[in-house]
Amino acid sequence: MRHGEVDNPAGVLYGRLPDYHLSELGRRMAERVAEHLASRDITYVVASPLERAQETATPIAKAHGLDLATDERLIEAENVFQGKTFGVGDGALRKPENWKHLVNPFKPSWGEPYVDQVVRMMGALNAAKDRARGHEAVLVSHQLPIWIVRSYVERRRLWHDPRKRQCTLASLTSFTFRGDKIVSVGYSEPAIDLVPAHLHAGAKPAKGAGQGKAFGA
Repeated sequence: MRHGEVDNPAGVLYGRLPDYHLSELGRRMAERVAEHLASRDITYVVASPLERAQETATPIAKAHGLDLATDERLIEAENVFQGKTFGVGDGALRKPENWKHLVNPFKPSWGEPYVDQVVRMMGALNAAKDRARGHEAVLVSHQLPIWIVRSYVERRRLWHDPRKRQCTLASLTSFTFRGDKIVSVGYSEPAIDLVPAHLHAGAKPAKGAGQGKAFGA
């Protein structure tokens, strides 16, 4: 699961920075997904250590009477632009010294290598599978790591257009195992009616500060 909307009116790319919490709308998204999953056979709930992921996972764990676990491997991807606003006209891209970070979109050159994200996310996924074997687990993470591990499992190239990721706020990307093998991948958006239209998968970015609330994923 990707976390809900974050309170980020300044549009900062928050990455792994602390103290970025869910907005009121983000908390509603988390509650909505908890309700959606209430009847599922969930025996393990684990989240990235970042506040927005912990706050998203908490109502799910509570609904199933579980303690919330933390797995560092579910954390957001590293990014050299963390803590900055990010845009062509008004952010970090205006500074020539930052351009060197954009030279290789295949690795990528601005942050944690895609392959490293695959390794840690698959480790977290397999650990959760072992903890909940025969049942279901919920892992709360962040858009880029979720999309990268899904792309790996579905045998797509890892470099991609970020605007085309199918991983909206509070969405569920589901991996079904038979034994130790992933046999299917699913995707659903239980809180899509709460997600601002410009943040839907494939939508064009909105003009103005509102778009910043998704920064950091």
